Formats: sequence, C-alpha cells, structure tokens
Amino acid sequence: MAKKTIQDINEKIRKGEAVVYTARELKEMIRNGERVTTDTVDAVTTGTCGIMSGTAAILTVPVAEKGVFAKAESIWINGVAAHPGPCPNENLGIVDLILYGTSYASHEYGGGQIFRDLVAGKEVEVRVEANGNIFENHITLDDCSYAKLMTTRGAFKNYVSFLNDATGSCDTIFSVTGLRGPRKEIAISGCGEINPIENDPSLVSIGMGTRILVNGGVGYVIGQGTRSTPGKPNMSVIADLKGMQAQYMGGFKTSKTPEVITSIAVPIPVTEQTLPHLGVLDGDVSLPVGEIHDRVPFTAGTYADVWQGTDHVITYASELCTPCKVCTVERDCPTAAFTMKGGIDKRRCYNCGACVFMCPGGAFKGSLGSMDIEGTRVPITLRQSNRARADELCESLKERILAREFYLSEKVGSI
Repeated sequence: MAKKTIQDINEKIRKGEAVVYTARELKEMIRNGERVTTDTVDAVTTGTCGIMSGTAAILTVPVAEKGVFAKAESIWINGVAAHPGPCPNENLGIVDLILYGTSYASHEYGGGQIFRDLVAGKEVEVRVEANGNIFENHITLDDCSYAKLMTTRGAFKNYVSFLNDATGSCDTIFSVTGLRGPRKEIAISGCGEINPIENDPSLVSIGMGTRILVNGGVGYVIGQGTRSTPGKPNMSVIADLKGMQAQYMGGFKTSKTPEVITSIAVPIPVTEQTLPHLGVLDGDVSLPVGEIHDRVPFTAGTYADVWQGTDHVITYASELCTPCKVCTVERDCPTAAFTMKGGIDKRRCYNCGACVFMCPGGAFKGSLGSMDIEGTRVPITLRQSNRARADELCESLKERILAREFYLSEKVGSI
C-alpha cells in the first residue's frame, strides 16, 4: 500500500474531503480513547502564542521628498530607535530599516507595541536624523511598500520556567512586577501539547519552505532559529505584516523591559512518519525549572501542571471590585488590556494571569496551577504563553484549510 503524502492530503482538501482537527481536538480524542490513524485524520493544526524575543520587522518607510536628505543616520518610530539600512537609500526620501521587537522608548512601549499598532491601522511617527537635521513624517502600514515580520528564533519545542531562590524581588523579563522569592512563585512559558515542534519533534514535516500562519497571516519557515539545539529546536519564520491580525501579536510589559508577543500556527500532515508523535500530551512534555539568577534547571515538572485542570481564560467579576485609589491591574497589566471603565479587552488580554495576583479584592478569576519544587507546591503566577489564543489560531488555520484557502506545503530543506 502506498504511503500517504502531502500531495494526497492536498488533493483531498481540493475535493472538500479532508479531515482536519486542531491539536486541542485531537488531544481530546486521544484522551477519550479514540483511535487515530492516517485513514481517519489528514491534518492537525498546531500552534503557539508566546513571548518571542527574537522578533523583528523589516520596513520601507517614506520620510520626505527625493533629494531632501542623502542618507538616514538614525531613525525612530514613535520614539523607539530602529536601525536604518542595510540599503543606504541615498536621496530617495525613503528608508529601509530593521526594528527589533524588544527595542523600547520606555518601560511601557517598545517594538512589539509598534508592530501591533501598525497592523491595527494606527498612524505612527517616523523621525530621521541626517546631516544634523531632523525629518519627520506620519505613516500607516499602508504607506510602507515593504513590511515583513520575522523571527530569529521562535516556537521552541520546550522552555524553562523560573523562580527566585533569593529573598526579595528580582526584576526580570520573566515577571510583571518582580519575581518574588524565596520560591514564592513561578513564571512559565510554552503551550505544551499543542506546540508545533512538540507534535513534530523530528522535524519530518516542518522545515524550510513550510507554509504556516504568523500572527494570523500567511508566512513561511525560513530555517533553524538561533539558540536551537537538538533537544530544544526552534524555527525562524517570515510573513507580511499586512496580512496579520492584531489580536495575535503585540508588546508585553515586564519588570525589566518590554517584550514582544508572536503567534505561530503550523499544519502537520498526518502520515506514517508524523502519526507516532501526534499523541503527545501535556503530561509527556517536560517543563524544567531554573533559578532566575543563573537560569540553570535544577528540577522539572510537566505542562500538565500548567494546562490541565486550570483556567486558560482569565475572567473579571466587576461586582467584586472594591475600587482602589490606584488600580494596580489597570496600571500594570502587561498588555494594557484592562481599564476600570471598560473591563477586560478580550482582543488585548493575554490570559497571563498576573491580574489574579495583583488585585487585592479578588475581582479577577483564574486558576494557573502550581508545581512541586523539591516537596513544596509553588504557585504559577505568570504565564508568558497564551494557550487560549494559540487554540484560536489553530481553529483559524483549520477553517482556512477546510475552506480550500490554505494548502499544506512540502519543505524544501531541513532545519
């Protein structure tokens, strides 16, 4: 009998006969004891939504008329420093630039927030310094003739969670208001069993040229990411900003510097080679625990501690709110998703859970779980991955496949 191929699956998609499940749906089937075979399933949509520090944008922005300045020496977008070039663009009035998602103008605002603002259709200010003069313009994403977002690394197969062994609080990108110690809380990252590489750990189907979704827009895997290892592989991807959706991306305030949110969804073809790995469940996926000061793992739990029996979505009960002089949640929410007047903005909420522990009145609800650290249960107080949003992206990709708007692709090289 011939082995099932991506071409076979795409033909079934064209005919409207393909059977596609999201990773969440497939895991529920497995937990219920249902048998999954290459005859019963054709593709599984996997995904992750998380802090991906290696995210950057490459933009071509209009600044002035031709001949006004020779070469941009420095450039800022909404006060955030970008890097002009590498193409010098002499006398053209436009500037090619690279903007890092982790660059920032303040503790509140950085590259991640700019990416979301652009995709949301907001106008941004561009300032260029050239020959001692300053040139300014206000633009939207539509004004950029080229606008790509890429990751130098993202969607790691696995992550490390962190706690603080020292007395007091440690400012770090892995906390919102400081990671409290000794061993009072844990910050975690990773979407566990629905993560793309957890479902294809040998990278059988994921490789250079694999068609994916990045922040809701069509993109491609372009290679192995930085800091990738055989045990913890990751990928570098690229996509057009103009096809993205704002709710899947943005900035994330931490107690150190702003971070950047990126979401990736990958369809996994169900073949004889990939099927054995698609049964991975949260309890199978190790979650190492490291001390924040040296980041060296010293124990481990699993992603069942994070995502099984917990609340993936945070809720707000306004009747429990006892108005404070200063609302710490409104002030410190890492994605600016809450206001006393409007409540939780679900398109901005990251479901990180920080608000559950900030609010003295207990108006925010959500169980984040805990981990056994050398015989002591330590609560998880911050999730830097948004499983609920990743599930949404998996569902979106599934719908596009079933609507014959998205087809699976063969990788053209290994990563």
